[in-house]
Amino acid sequence: MRAILFDRDGTLIVDLPYNNDAKRVIPMPGARAALDRLRAAGVPIGVITNQSGVARGLITLGELSEVNDRVEELLGPFDVWEVCVHDETDGCPCRKPEPGMVLSAARRLGVPPAECVVIGDIGRDMEAARAAGARGILVPTAVTKIGEIRAAEHVAPDLPAAVEAALAFQPP
Repeated sequence: MRAILFDRDGTLIVDLPYNNDAKRVIPMPGARAALDRLRAAGVPIGVITNQSGVARGLITLGELSEVNDRVEELLGPFDVWEVCVHDETDGCPCRKPEPGMVLSAARRLGVPPAECVVIGDIGRDMEAARAAGARGILVPTAVTKIGEIRAAEHVAPDLPAAVEAALAFQPP
């Protein structure tokens, strides 16, 4: 695959709902090494993340920027960030499970969506990948529902294993 896109909360970092404090960012186990493996292989990487706390007034754009900066400080740089700050009721085409962020990230990276892998921890991540024509790999956490695991095309036990699986995929 030519690019890998990651969900942020619960996939790259520990999910602290509506985190507005950069000091509370904690990487998921193995995240830095997995991302560095992709960087060393020359694979473009990006983040696609729903952040409805902005629309809900629970986090400011400045706080969101500080949290994302801290993610990069701890995990290294990403080639592209796509952030949806809308609420579920806004009906925007970017909010996962809609494909907008996947399509935009692929376009910005110059890669067809069919040659992208989306790695995430919930069904919305997999639905966004599917809707965009990308491949999805689910890395279940405590918040992942059993039905989401059953519905996933690919499931990995952790982030490093998901990255290895993504590297092994052959484009369609």
